[in-house]
Amino acid sequence: MTSKIPNVMKAVRVNEFGGPNVLRVETDVPVPKHTETQVVIKVGSAGVNPVDTYIRMGLFANLPPLPYIPGRDGAGRVVEVGSKVQTLKPGDRVFFSGASGSYAEYVSCEAHSVFPLSNRLSFSQGAALGVPYFTAYRALFIKGGAKPAEKVLVHGASGAVGLAVTQWARANGNVVVGTAGTQQGMDLVKKNGALFVFNHREKGYLEKAAEAVGGEGFDVIIENASDINLGSDLTVIGPRARIIVVGNRGNVEISPRFLMTEEASIIGCALFRSTPAEWKETAAAVISGVETGYLVPVIDKDYQMEAVQDAHANVLSHEGGARGKLVLAISDE
Repeated sequence: MTSKIPNVMKAVRVNEFGGPNVLRVETDVPVPKHTETQVVIKVGSAGVNPVDTYIRMGLFANLPPLPYIPGRDGAGRVVEVGSKVQTLKPGDRVFFSGASGSYAEYVSCEAHSVFPLSNRLSFSQGAALGVPYFTAYRALFIKGGAKPAEKVLVHGASGAVGLAVTQWARANGNVVVGTAGTQQGMDLVKKNGALFVFNHREKGYLEKAAEAVGGEGFDVIIENASDINLGSDLTVIGPRARIIVVGNRGNVEISPRFLMTEEASIIGCALFRSTPAEWKETAAAVISGVETGYLVPVIDKDYQMEAVQDAHANVLSHEGGARGKLVLAISDE
């Protein structure tokens, strides 16, 4: 089933790996075709994720052939549907994750990675659901096994993944403690469900965080900067604690004795390792959380496509402190 779409489109393309300056907006890029199991989506907004920058720099394990269009996440409307797709139709408002090339006016995507977008959310918010919320669910529940009443520490809680974890942990009945680097970020974390929030730039913040929840240690720690925090995390864990490594940019030295004493675990979390069953479970949980109202993506800034270089620079530097999700505005809703 098809509808009229142009043959060429505007898109961001990378012709060589490197810094943000290799991101170029081109206006004569062929519109992607779909297979029988795919749909074509007119993109309203595209999510900007740290992994997009690693791929752009050539530092990712599986690199796309050049030239390529960056981006995995986004939201928009379905315009074409493959012959074997039964769950979607042209005109549907959707969000998607796992596409190849969402920094464009049109993108093709496997139907199993395309999901209905609630009228509660804008395209910008829909573009913030994929990597952040899927990663948050995997970290907190599939890998972390968080149970109600357990104490959860979220490092970097004012970022997109951190806010998603905070919202979910609060809804799950956890005692949530978050960290951020600015007062504005701390206020945002508090507003999104954390019982206590501490400034990770202040000396002794981790000890104060542990004392705030009784001093017996955290059950789950979501670690977005393990190369900075992992060693000190081990000093505030409780019995059988789980530290979930979501982010890392370097090496770190730790003392395994803390793990021995508390019989605790350090567990890696990589979204691409999701099984089909886990992907389906996660998507259902995200959709339910949005419809119920306890998952509400926070947008830090909308960038026009022409400002994509700034977006890539800021998603890693967190200029002014992280305060939610960065997205590219592609087309009007």
